[in-house]
Amino acid sequence: MIEPISPELQKFYDIFESVDQTKVSDFKDFLESNAVNFNLFKEGNFIERSFPFDMIPRIIPKAEFDHLEAGIIQRVKALNAFLNDIYTDQKIMNDGIVPREYVDSAKGFLPEFMGIIPPQAVRTHISGIDLVKDAVSGNWIILEDNLRVPSGVSYPLTIRRAFRHTYPEFFESMKISKIKHYGDQLKAAMDYVNTGGLNVVLTPGRYNSAYYEHSYLAKITGATLALGEDLVVENDEVFLLAYNGEHLRVGAIYRRLDDDFLDPEAFEPDSLIGVRGLTRAYRAGNVAIMNSIGNGVADDKGIYYFVPEMIKYYLNEEPILSNAPTYLPYYEKDREYVLANIDKLVIKDVAEAGGYGVLFGNRLNPQERQEIIDLILADPRRFIAQEVIEFYDLPCMMEGGIVPRKADLRAYVIHGDTISVSMGGLTRYAMEEGNYLVNSSQGGGFKDTWVVEL
Repeated sequence: MIEPISPELQKFYDIFESVDQTKVSDFKDFLESNAVNFNLFKEGNFIERSFPFDMIPRIIPKAEFDHLEAGIIQRVKALNAFLNDIYTDQKIMNDGIVPREYVDSAKGFLPEFMGIIPPQAVRTHISGIDLVKDAVSGNWIILEDNLRVPSGVSYPLTIRRAFRHTYPEFFESMKISKIKHYGDQLKAAMDYVNTGGLNVVLTPGRYNSAYYEHSYLAKITGATLALGEDLVVENDEVFLLAYNGEHLRVGAIYRRLDDDFLDPEAFEPDSLIGVRGLTRAYRAGNVAIMNSIGNGVADDKGIYYFVPEMIKYYLNEEPILSNAPTYLPYYEKDREYVLANIDKLVIKDVAEAGGYGVLFGNRLNPQERQEIIDLILADPRRFIAQEVIEFYDLPCMMEGGIVPRKADLRAYVIHGDTISVSMGGLTRYAMEEGNYLVNSSQGGGFKDTWVVEL
């Protein structure tokens, strides 16, 4: 079902019904000249490709986005409080709001980092909150919280530049909220937690799927783009090895690699992309790591279940935005419901991301269904189940015309001295009709998102 469009919004979409194909070509040329790539790994092969995009933006009235913004800020506040709590006093576990064994068994929980308070007590520096708009209720629903190394913000920033380049008249006649301040906001957040020295974007290198983004964010923040081999730890301080042999102190690192590969001294010993001794500098308080080590526990899809209770517990507020209806097989009552209704539920592996580990019960054959039931019974902590959300399709321009495709929204949040939500976000859409997996890593495309004051 395509999202209903008010007459006020329809006039914006009408522009694209008869779009000038010459300008479409110019638009594509602009993106290709900027090497806007999202690379894929399939069957062991590295595929370097342009990120599929759609010229028809998602348009959200500002009054509607204001509601989303308030709910997202509330959620990130609670998640930051949760992470600070579980790595220090663990009050939420002691009070029985979140089961202790549930946190202790989370793949992303790193008890060896207990007692560490990061600079300014900020752990959720950059968050990606995934939402869909329910076609039944018309409400926005949060599907996932991404608090480790969420990617994608460079793409709406770049496509917005393409729009301004190709269609400047849109921005002269429409009240479209600006997103160009993101770079300034990110730099301000880096400066806020910086312990003294350079700001660095730490990248695994050009073969990473989001390498385009790493270089782009370094550019717009004035940070130094560095590989692990460009950094060295001496006396528990981090230094950049300059081309002239000089060692330059580093105060904040926006890392774009997972914990496991961050420091071969503390994690995966065979990692060639990390910085040996980095965690020692972090423990000593001599460098800020954005996002903080150990945030993966809050990415756990099982922990997601408890976020509404976190909001009540830490903020003494009712959640503004809702979770999808979710069941934890960890609890006997929920497990019974899941096993009895598996045909109509979505089953997710709690530690997977990027659309991996997602199974739709109605698409499983009897053998596959029994296999997942056996896995749930053997390890109920490993899975959650959710009701299928019939979220809206959006119009997408593809060969053959404008067609409906499922689409979500990733909102980007920066936590520095204050918490801000980018006035847009990354709208991701499925390339195939009826596909509910819109993730970029699953081959989906992207749109710009216009927050418009009507």
